[in-house]
Amino acid sequence: MMTMIRRQSRRMSGIEALTNAIVGLLVSWAFTYWALPLFGLQPSPLDATGITACYFGLSFARSFVLRRIFNVL
Repeated sequence: MMTMIRRQSRRMSGIEALTNAIVGLLVSWAFTYWALPLFGLQPSPLDATGITACYFGLSFARSFVLRRIFNVL
């Protein structure tokens, strides 16, 4: 029996990638702010936000591109 695989739309790929990135954003900010002091670094809340924003953008783009590539395969 052949099973039909439904492809994800670009919109849904974007929503999934954004959701994934937002969860990562929260985890990354918490790690940056609370765990980096364990390594001798003392980021301010603003520094932690800037560092996390960079990772957020990269995470969203990576997730979206990979989702689209796998959707084509």
